[in-house]
Amino acid sequence: QLQASGGGLAQPGGSLTLSCSTSGFILEMYAIGWFRQAPGAEREGVSCISGSFAMREYEDSVKGRFTISRDTAKSTVYLTMNNLKPEDTGVYYCARRAEYCSLQSSSYVYWGRGTLVTVSS
Repeated sequence: QLQASGGGLAQPGGSLTLSCSTSGFILEMYAIGWFRQAPGAEREGVSCISGSFAMREYEDSVKGRFTISRDTAKSTVYLTMNNLKPEDTGVYYCARRAEYCSLQSSSYVYWGRGTLVTVSS
């Protein structure tokens, strides 16, 4: 199971940290991806972290602002979002796939419920 949390309202330039709590599997054996879906838009990949070697990928618009990390002892993956912009608004989801990282949502099998992030002044 996966459960995203930590969303809320932030001002432009502000920060939020999302958490993806996992259970029922060994985190180091799977890649975890973060995705977001803005109103009226398709779901897009934001970042992912691979299983064994914790390799990270980021969508171009979030590079330098977002950081993905994990705490295997807590079975949790984090997405730290800095310098937030209004276009970062959306429902954020975490999802699981086999070992290797991908920002393609179609390759992910298990999804958690999303958490809403709103960036507005």
